[in-house]
Parts: sequence; C-alpha cells; structure tokens
Amino acid sequence: MKKILLLSDTHSYIDDKILSYVRQADEVWHAGDIGDLRVTDAIKALKPLRAVYGNIDDAKARVEFPLHNRFFCEKVAVWITHIGGYPGRYNPSIREELHTNPPRLFITGHSHILKVMNDKKLGVLHMNPGAVGKHGFQQVRTMLRFEIDGAKIQNLEVIEFKK
Repeated sequence: MKKILLLSDTHSYIDDKILSYVRQADEVWHAGDIGDLRVTDAIKALKPLRAVYGNIDDAKARVEFPLHNRFFCEKVAVWITHIGGYPGRYNPSIREELHTNPPRLFITGHSHILKVMNDKKLGVLHMNPGAVGKHGFQQVRTMLRFEIDGAKIQNLEVIEFKK
C-alpha cells in the first residue's frame, strides 16, 4: 500500500503546512506549474517525487521533469500531465492516446479547480487536485491524498487551506 499526496500549481509556493502533509505520504505527485524548483527540491528532500512540468515552468523544470509521466503504482496504471482536460473535454493532443491506451488513474492540473470524476466510458478515474499555490483565482488552496492498495484507489481526502 502507498499513501499518495497529490498537488499541483504551486507557482513557486511551498510552506511548512504543505511539507507537514508531504512527511505523512509515501510518495508525492506534482501535476505541474511548479514554478521555482526550490518547491520540488524541498519535497524531494523528504519523500520520493513524481512530477511533470506545466505551462509556466521554465527550461530547468522541463529538463528535470517530463510533460507526461506514465507509470504503475502498485497495480494501478497512472498518467500525470499538466494540461489534460477532463472526461468529456480532454485535451485534443492526448485524446487519441487516452482512448487507445487509457490509464486507470488520469491526473491533471492547470485549471486550479479541484475535480475528481469517473470516466465510465474509458474506465478512468480523473483527478485534478486544484491549486495549492497562492497565485490564481482560487479562494481555497487544495491538495488530495489517497491510498493505492494493489488495484484499489481508496481513502481519498481533500486537504484545504485558506488563500
């Protein structure tokens, strides 16, 4: 079993409250718009990190992290990308691959809007953790945490912070 902390859109912001949740996880996944790499360096100093770069990320982030990150966690196929859309409105650049080779868990960022929804047609669970950084229109900063146990995704929890 793995305890996952999922965050996105830090936009160069990290603090002790976020890091306290990092310490409780087995792995941290970042769905892009990292900003300053001090954010990911702070996370990596504490826990294993899987991340992708987002549209605001510079060349350094694009060298360190991929645009798409596909992997297995336990028995769950995972795909993380920053701008991927959501069920019924997937990004056209990935739509074909998503339909021909769907993961079990599809994770995006970018919108700053927390969403967790099933795509019953593809058998995909979509997660967007919203934005935990202070940049953007969101009134509440959010992250997600959950567990992957074999093929099960369970114990999903929304973590909220005031802006």
